[in-house]
Formats: sequence, structure tokens, C-alpha cells
Amino acid sequence: YKPLGIITTLDDELGRKTVRDLVPLEAHLVPIGRLDADSEGLVLMSNNGDLVNRLTHPRFEHEKEYQVLVHGRPDEAVLSSWRRGVMLEERQTLPAHVSLMRTESDGTWLRIVMREGRKRQIRSVAMLLGHPVRQLVRVRVGPIRLGSLRPGEWRYLDKREMQALKRL
Repeated sequence: YKPLGIITTLDDELGRKTVRDLVPLEAHLVPIGRLDADSEGLVLMSNNGDLVNRLTHPRFEHEKEYQVLVHGRPDEAVLSSWRRGVMLEERQTLPAHVSLMRTESDGTWLRIVMREGRKRQIRSVAMLLGHPVRQLVRVRVGPIRLGSLRPGEWRYLDKREMQALKRL
């Protein structure tokens, strides 16, 4: 579980703490994909180059699921636009599954499932649609779920999860 403020890289020229620092193993591990410093949640790490490529290359379009707290209360028109895809940096985003989870006094929690992952895409789309992100937590990558891990914790994948990844 990558906490806020941690960089998703192997090392940082500015000396900031990285996801690699969270896993005290001697093995060569690389993060699969990225998650911005101001986002938190599931980051998979592996020493298997084929798996890293399979989960990160855009052509495979693996689902990633997020729980996102946005400012305000997006109406159905906003959610519909997000679901269809919007123009972002002169390219249409792929359709996404976007649903309301719950509203709070200071914002709305959305469940977002996407098959692409442009840099800061959720934050950019939310801003474009008038509902800036307040908190972003990735809870799933493909068949792997964050589960009950807390920020800074890590675990090995279990046998069932490894088999699910091999089937991709």
C-alpha cells in the first residue's frame, strides 16, 4: 500500500522515499505502473519483466479500479461525460465505469474503473469536469485487490493471485 508522499520509482534524484524503500527484500523489484506521490493505494512490484510489460503496456487495457473523493456532487451529466470519455490533451479518453459510492458533507466518493492510465488522468478529467480530486486510492490492478493492507504495508501475492496473473 503506497502511502501519500512516496514516489513510484526505484530511486529518486531528490532523495525522496520510494516504493522500493517500503519492501525490505534483496531481490531486484520494479514497480508495475505508477501512482503519483499525492495518490495512495495498490502498487504491484515484480522481478518478472514479462509480467511487468503485460500489466503496463497500454495495448493490454487491464482494468485499474480507484476510489476517488472529489469536491462537490457530480450530477448525472458529469458522470455520463466521464463514462463516455472526454478530450484530454487532444485525445479522447477511453470509456470508464464511474459510479457514485457515497456523498459526504465535503465531497463525493466515486468508484472509477479504467482500462488506460495516462499521467494524472483521473485528476485531469475530474478538474476538467469541475470536481477536483481531494483523495485518490487505487484499490485494484487487474485481478489483484488492495484488500486490508494499510499505508506502508506490503505482502506477497498468494497462489490464487499468481495464477490469475499468469492467465492474463
